[in-house]
Amino acid sequence: MKRNSILILHDIRSAQNVGAMFRTADAVEINKIYLTGYTPAPIDRFGKKRKDIAKSALGAEEFVSWESKKSLPNLLTKLKKEKFKIIAIEQDKNSVDYKKIKLQEKNVFIVGTEVTGIPKNILKKCDLITEIPMKGKKESLNVSVACGVALFRILNI
Repeated sequence: MKRNSILILHDIRSAQNVGAMFRTADAVEINKIYLTGYTPAPIDRFGKKRKDIAKSALGAEEFVSWESKKSLPNLLTKLKKEKFKIIAIEQDKNSVDYKKIKLQEKNVFIVGTEVTGIPKNILKKCDLITEIPMKGKKESLNVSVACGVALFRILNI
């Protein structure tokens, strides 16, 4: 089954993380990336290519379709109407192991800000919250690393 997969990068501050997630999105055949909140886009407000994103994206920002949206709640409402399953990649008391995810034909994956993650009001709008179990002393991975680990496993790449 050919899936329609969307990635939402919400309030990601680091341009290097954004670029890395564009490369991951290309590698796992994400159909589109939505950049929400203050996440920087590959093209700045003056229409110029952002070198800091391009450096880590290595051209993936030119192949993966993307769009900036200010309001994540409005975007989620639109995607739910289009029958997408909304999956947050986040540590939460209601999360399930990322190795146990069952996908639909249309799926959205959301990752959030580097320090505080996806806001609770957004998690409530998701169909599912999934996380990568942590074994070491650190409680989390870098957002771009977590995104890559989760997408490669969940999408069975």
